[in-house]
Amino acid sequence: MGQSKHIYIWKRAPFVRLLMPIVAGIVFQFYLNLPISLIATIASVLLLLSVSFSFFSEAFRFRFRPMNGIFIALFLTSFGACLTWQKDMRNHQNWYGKFTNSGSYIVATINEPTVEKAKSIKAVALAESVINKGIRINTAGRFLIYFNKDSASRNLKYGDKIILQKPLNDIKGTGNPGAFDYAQYCSFHQLFHQVYLKKNDWIILKEKNKSLVSQFIFSVRENTVSILEKYLGNNNESAIAKAILIGYKVDLDKDLVQAYSNAGVVHLIAISGLHMGIIYGVLIWLFSSLPFIKKSKPLKLMLILSGLWIFAVLTGASPSVLRAAVMFSFIVTGKAFNKNSSIYNSLAASAFLLLCFNPFILFDVGFQLSYLAVLGIVVAQKSISNWLYFKNKWLQRTWQIAAVSLSAQLFTFPLCFYYFHQLPLLFLFSNMIAIPLATLSLCGCMLLIMISPVSMFAFYFGKIIYGIIWLLNITVLFFDSIPYASWQGVSITLSETILLFGIISSLLVALMKKNKSAFRITVLLCLVFTVSKSLDSWQTFSQKKMIVYNIPSFKAIEFVDKNNFYFAGDSSVLTDALLNNFNLKPSHIAFRLDQISTLNRSLFVNKNFYRFYHLKILMIDSAINYSLRKKINMDHIIISKNASLKISSLAKNFDCNNYIFDASNSLWKIQQWKKECEELHLQFHSVPEQGAFVTDL
Repeated sequence: MGQSKHIYIWKRAPFVRLLMPIVAGIVFQFYLNLPISLIATIASVLLLLSVSFSFFSEAFRFRFRPMNGIFIALFLTSFGACLTWQKDMRNHQNWYGKFTNSGSYIVATINEPTVEKAKSIKAVALAESVINKGIRINTAGRFLIYFNKDSASRNLKYGDKIILQKPLNDIKGTGNPGAFDYAQYCSFHQLFHQVYLKKNDWIILKEKNKSLVSQFIFSVRENTVSILEKYLGNNNESAIAKAILIGYKVDLDKDLVQAYSNAGVVHLIAISGLHMGIIYGVLIWLFSSLPFIKKSKPLKLMLILSGLWIFAVLTGASPSVLRAAVMFSFIVTGKAFNKNSSIYNSLAASAFLLLCFNPFILFDVGFQLSYLAVLGIVVAQKSISNWLYFKNKWLQRTWQIAAVSLSAQLFTFPLCFYYFHQLPLLFLFSNMIAIPLATLSLCGCMLLIMISPVSMFAFYFGKIIYGIIWLLNITVLFFDSIPYASWQGVSITLSETILLFGIISSLLVALMKKNKSAFRITVLLCLVFTVSKSLDSWQTFSQKKMIVYNIPSFKAIEFVDKNNFYFAGDSSVLTDALLNNFNLKPSHIAFRLDQISTLNRSLFVNKNFYRFYHLKILMIDSAINYSLRKKINMDHIIISKNASLKISSLAKNFDCNNYIFDASNSLWKIQQWKKECEELHLQFHSVPEQGAFVTDL
């Protein structure tokens, strides 16, 4: 009976069978980067085999029926790889990167509204053409521009055209251990280059290049931001309102965002399925109350879908909003046409469509968390809800809401560990208070936008919305202030993340189906996970490293011994929370470091000379004048702070294997040192250009 039910569910969700090989193809192509000729050949052979299979006798087809399924699945895998190759802009014939050189002029269009940063104006630009020696070549592809702050750059708008002549630089990550890979993140959005432009590096052209649809969306977004700022002010409450309503995060305070994350309610300030669910609930209530609409199922569906997509457009149509809109549209449509339709099929169909449009969305953390949260609710919510029953109606509804949070968290916590290295422990309680307040805030902000033409009503209603969001922020800060509100500093590998999902899946099958085999598998996977973590611990207590961090304008070096570390560098890196959290903390989590130490037994320090076990290091951050009778052997010489020195002078006094130029030096200074090293045939490592330097002893 259990097996037949499983087969029945499998057949009712055909898109699941289509989705799995597509996902496999995307992953294979991303990591293997196969040429399109090979992908096309494999796909053609598999398609030919599948078609040929239908010409065999019925007895043969019945006997070898799994073979045709394998051919189709592998063909879909090839199709997923082909989609990934095609979406990669670098494979296009007219990609700008194939034509640019040091003397190229680039004509570019500002492709999105600019964003003001602390020291620059950031813009995403579309490379329309490249001019080489007077020859204009039409191109495609986007890149990042950071403008020096001035009146001209501040006035740049969406659709403005500029011309520039400055070499583009590859987007690079810091290379710091455990740090967020910004270069890879940008590559998923088809951004591979960046350039910093001063006032005389670019000229604005009279031409404009605007899409009417995009212009409308950006105008609505800007208008929404201005209305919320007008009636809520420029404060944390206004910033949260903009994030909840349209996913606008530019003004969010980083400490407040961290508090939302620690309290387990960070999903409230990122447009997701929750927001679409709230809008869907409001629309259902509204159209079920209108007499002429509630009786017509097609009209009701059309109005609900229209409401969802109008909300998506009015909130800026960002990728996360569109993702949630597509996912919810499939779920709503499936329920409307067939009450017994498979929710798994609706979820798989929406994911299939999104991946066909953009395969790289698979690697988006928001995409992964959204689908896992909904899947968790679908799979486990009912079973968890049945654990307890309350006669009191309000207690029972409260428990049902809690069951939704528990089931969503159950399926997402492995990714929280993997990506964010933490898990909020009070999420159940914080969500029970924060979600109703966020729902009121979302609906209230939408109503505020609608009544904004009537200034008097909007003014007083804005005060009410401000109070609700203030209460939401106070609630979040309260939960964040509770000791041990979140489990932080967790480091797990990708394989351990997969093991956790395996443990969750097998445990659910064991509990829901009373399956003894699934329970045995759960125990086995738990043992494997325990062994893996034990090996991690053994590795921690045998590690010895030196790390030269890539932190622009700062000197930061650490010596790692077991789970202890010694810091040598600018003290502000340790005291500045932002610098520490962004640069040092990920490394400490990755290497499982938990205490700062003087490392008296393994580290000897004498002025600029350091000896770490057998490693000999010289650190120089100011002008020096060594004149030694005999050369001293050094493993590494680390140069910082634009020290006034010549490499040739150092080479006369020290026999060094490697020169390291850290990120506190200017690039022009590093170029001089690199040239000297090349002339003297010396090894070197430029931290700002090559990333952090990490050596194992």
